[in-house]
Amino acid sequence: MTDAPESELDWVLVLAPFRKDSDYIAAFLREQRVAVKAAKLDDDLELLLGQSPGIIAITHEALSASVVDRIGKHLVEQPDWSEVPIIVLLERSASISRIRNHLEHAWPGARLLFHTRPIKPLELVNAIQSNLLVRLRQRQVRDSIERERELRLELNHRVKNILASVTSIFQMTRRGAATVEDLSADFSSRLQALADVHSAVFEAGGEEVSFSAVVELTVSPYRSSGISRIAAHGPELVVNRDAATTIALCLHELITNAIKYGALSQAAGTVDLTWALDDSETGGRFLMSWVETGGPGVREPTRQGYGTRYIRSALGSLFGSPPEMTYAPAGFRCQATGPLSRITPADART
Repeated sequence: MTDAPESELDWVLVLAPFRKDSDYIAAFLREQRVAVKAAKLDDDLELLLGQSPGIIAITHEALSASVVDRIGKHLVEQPDWSEVPIIVLLERSASISRIRNHLEHAWPGARLLFHTRPIKPLELVNAIQSNLLVRLRQRQVRDSIERERELRLELNHRVKNILASVTSIFQMTRRGAATVEDLSADFSSRLQALADVHSAVFEAGGEEVSFSAVVELTVSPYRSSGISRIAAHGPELVVNRDAATTIALCLHELITNAIKYGALSQAAGTVDLTWALDDSETGGRFLMSWVETGGPGVREPTRQGYGTRYIRSALGSLFGSPPEMTYAPAGFRCQATGPLSRITPADART
């Protein structure tokens, strides 16, 4: 019949009250692995129509005024994408043109197909199978349209979020810039960090990405001759898109501050970036630590710059509490911790 899985195909409602016609038709369709239900009484019809059959097969004897009216109401309730095929089995003596005109008026939302009896069983099943495929294609088009609409809404949402991030980055960079050149350089590097993490998530093919991949993308531009002064290590972990973006931008700010004022401003300075998982409590916790050594003497600044403000705000929002920043004489430290559930996809925690 078709390569489509049976579960994707609709079922057939049979309305044939004369003798055992409904049982005969239903039995033959089941032999052909077609899902079918037969209505015996008006109450059955009401119940089965409520279950949304994909095709209706109805004999001449079933075309009473009440049945025609009830099916008409069912068709009116159908969504725009749905054009329900109705196969009408008429006696040879019936006035096909009169019945056609009447049903086209009563059932404007249907795809009417007329056959005269006696009809060969294979001819009937071929007609039903063909229209089951028509219904499948209708639903596929519906799903495609709905998915396209969802993608447009999602794209609009993400573009707005990105533009909001860019605006925020620009405003905070502008406030901390002493010259136009500083503004241009800092703003460009921060935009590049934002672009890098979006690329990582896109290349991962979904809404999540490896945390180590995010770290590698952020750290790799600061290697010299293949040697990195930023040692990064921790367990494999999958994080969601928003967490990846936030953490990447915060790491970028930590690196920038270390280059300007901290350990990476000295030839012997290094940074140890570690992350770990604590499973001692329900749901687990994520811990991230940034420790600088070998740099100049550290003193707590009298005012917070853009980077510090952003890190406090972004990590505080991500984990539910702000990071702990320590201006120790041996080197600056930043430690962030929070529930693992705030950064990992739900399916990664099962």
